[in-house]
Amino acid sequence: MAASTRGRSRSSRSRRTARATSAALASRVDALLRPYALPARRAFLSSGYAPTRLSWLGVPIPAVRRVVRQLSAATADQTPASILSLALALSARGSIEGRQVGYELLERRHDALALVDRAVAERLGRGHDNWASVDAFATSVTGPAWRLGFLTDADVLAWVRADDPWWRRTALVSTVALNVPSRGGRGDVRRTLLVCRTVVRDVTPMLAKALSWALRALAPHDSTAVLAFIDRYRARLPAVVVREVETKVRTGKKR
Repeated sequence: MAASTRGRSRSSRSRRTARATSAALASRVDALLRPYALPARRAFLSSGYAPTRLSWLGVPIPAVRRVVRQLSAATADQTPASILSLALALSARGSIEGRQVGYELLERRHDALALVDRAVAERLGRGHDNWASVDAFATSVTGPAWRLGFLTDADVLAWVRADDPWWRRTALVSTVALNVPSRGGRGDVRRTLLVCRTVVRDVTPMLAKALSWALRALAPHDSTAVLAFIDRYRARLPAVVVREVETKVRTGKKR
């Protein structure tokens, strides 16, 4: 009994140490990002572009990617659990660019992404309230995790049926990783349209943009199926979805 108690105590101390290490590294990530922050960009992002209760640092995307590459090299020998712990620590800090660094680290490390089940995904995405952070999360984490089989169809359908509109958008944008080659997608008609059909019942303006994106990403793989979807639900779809998707099929462009 005493040995068992000592073992649990060591395990508890080990977890606390790992969390402290991840928190310290997350703080370092913020320190790496802040020199690139632009006040004018922060003001633009925070006002009309993607207002949020989270915090924008105002770091341009190329600089975010620079930090991702730097951190990816520095953590190459870290365990999958350590990478996930860092991503969770970055999510807890509340900076959108910091969260994006964590998400893109997971995308680069499939062994760490394999640890992302629905409960973990919901911790990583806690507090999302704007389209920019949702889209970064869905294209880097939940979409690839779904494509690779770490998340199930049932997980994604639970989100698309959720009351929270940002989780519904997460489900829609997750389909992009099934279809866009740069995200590893090879085309998945069944799962993409499964999610799209589920959201048709209540397409808000914010969800309309995500629905359009999901269908346009699928169009190069099966334009016939996409046009059949548009024809079937035309009366219930926002005009912008119909216009953008049909233009994509006809011209290869959004507009």
